[in-house]
Amino acid sequence: MINTSEQYDSIIKICTDIFTKKMKDYGSAWRILRTSSLTDQIFIKAKRIRSIEEKGFSKVDEGIRSEYIAIVNYCVMALVQMELGEISENTELAYDKAIALFGKHFLKSKALMENKNHDYDEAWRDMRLSSLTDLILMKLLRTKQIEDNNGKTLISEGIDANYADMLNYAVFALIKIEENSVN
Repeated sequence: MINTSEQYDSIIKICTDIFTKKMKDYGSAWRILRTSSLTDQIFIKAKRIRSIEEKGFSKVDEGIRSEYIAIVNYCVMALVQMELGEISENTELAYDKAIALFGKHFLKSKALMENKNHDYDEAWRDMRLSSLTDLILMKLLRTKQIEDNNGKTLISEGIDANYADMLNYAVFALIKIEENSVN
C-alpha cells in the first residue's frame, strides 16, 4: 500500500538535507532576495525542467530531479521571507532558526497536501510529470501577476498559497521520479 505521507516525508528529508548543507556553506545569504526574486528563481528552474522534458536531454550535468528539489527549497525560502519580511542589509538568520522555520513551513504545506489529497483522491498519481511542471509554471505566472498587483487579489488565493501549491506539486514530481527510479 502506497503511503503518500511517508513518501512526502522522505522527499522533504532530502530537500532539508540539501538546504542544511547549503546553509552551512553559504549561511543565510538567500535572505537578501525579495520574494519576487525567489519567484523568478523558481520560474527559471521550472522553465529548465520544461525545456529538458521537451528536448529529451540536457547539456548541463544536472537532471530535473535537482531542479524540483530547488523548487521545493525556494518555495520554502519564499514562505519564510513572507513570514519574516524582506530585508535589505543584515541577512543573518541563525542556522537553528532557519531550520526550524523550514520545518514549520514544510509541516504547513504537508497539512495542505493531505487535505487536498483527501478531496482530490490523489489525482496527481495519474498525472504526467510534464503536467506537474505545467501546473508549477501556471502558478508562477499567477504569482507574478499578484506580485505585479502589489499582492492584492479580488477573489483568488494569495502568494503564500501559490508557493505552498508549487512546493506540493514539486514534491509530487519528486515522488513520481523516485518511484520510477525504483521500478
